[in-house]
Amino acid sequence: MLDTEMLQNLELREPPEQNLPVKKVVYRSSLPHLEDNISSHMTNSRFNSFTGYQSLTEREESFKLKETTAVHCGFYSENGGFRVSDVDKDYMRSCRVVVATCAFGGGDDLHQPIGMTEVSVKKVCYVAFWDEVTLSAQHEEGKKIGEDLRIGLWRIILVRDLPFTDQRLNGKIPKLISHRLFPMARYSIWVDSKSQFRRDPLGVIEALLWRSNSSLALSEHGARSSLYDEGNAIVKKHKATPEEVKIQLDQYRQDGIPDDKRFNGKKALAEASAIVRDHAPSTNLFMCLWFNEVVRFTSRDQLSFPYVLRRLRLPGVHLFPVCARKDLVNSFGHRRKVKPLAKEGR
Repeated sequence: MLDTEMLQNLELREPPEQNLPVKKVVYRSSLPHLEDNISSHMTNSRFNSFTGYQSLTEREESFKLKETTAVHCGFYSENGGFRVSDVDKDYMRSCRVVVATCAFGGGDDLHQPIGMTEVSVKKVCYVAFWDEVTLSAQHEEGKKIGEDLRIGLWRIILVRDLPFTDQRLNGKIPKLISHRLFPMARYSIWVDSKSQFRRDPLGVIEALLWRSNSSLALSEHGARSSLYDEGNAIVKKHKATPEEVKIQLDQYRQDGIPDDKRFNGKKALAEASAIVRDHAPSTNLFMCLWFNEVVRFTSRDQLSFPYVLRRLRLPGVHLFPVCARKDLVNSFGHRRKVKPLAKEGR
């Protein structure tokens, strides 16, 4: 990290040009599409009117790099959910650099960020997405949103009408497709709700992206190196059913993904509790494809990340060592179990 004086004078840069043909990403929500008679063919899937109904053919096409690429990337229909107020939309549109977290279903408490400079406090939006269950749980503990719509540094965005019954999947929306929520942002940093961000955001972007000419940075996995080993661990820890993990891994084997421990000289598996990224078209495409994999298969994003990495081969992906992640965040673990949504699918 740069010293404090250098951080105070750090100027925001444009994301670097990557050596990819993708110049523009078009979201299928903005294209003419039918919303009827599609869901009846996908009754066993988690695709809905928020995600759109991506076919396997469309999935395959989405990995073919073109100058203008059309992809599913959430917000498919006005009836899809994940609603925020116009005031909050205006605020999110004003953000150029974002540090984001979320707690849905009454999950974790907010951990106030530390270690930032005064310049970063002025330039960076700290945004926490809550639903009404979390809002109520926090109010019961005396933690109320101020007139400025903040709790400490965190600007609270209240989300209504969440699109999935699985709260983990709802959390993937701000985690993986933040560019859809912050359309004017150049950079964003994701921090899981169990963690406290403890470094200057602009300094982190400089150290993990600019210095290595990277577009996306996250940590190597601390325990495993193979996505197939990770699949076995997920089943053993009861984080997904054996059946759904088998479906995902069988598809990945069919798509030619090897059981390798290394990729481009780094571990072939990442840990995604902290994600640092730019909002350039190629990075946005990567995150859209990652989100679609998480919707199609299990909610365990660590299982689908190496698949998208190998298929898309995005240059500028920086897998930094575990010790660097521990320097970025203090991890407190999850405080309480989230409450699932009891509702019909869309």
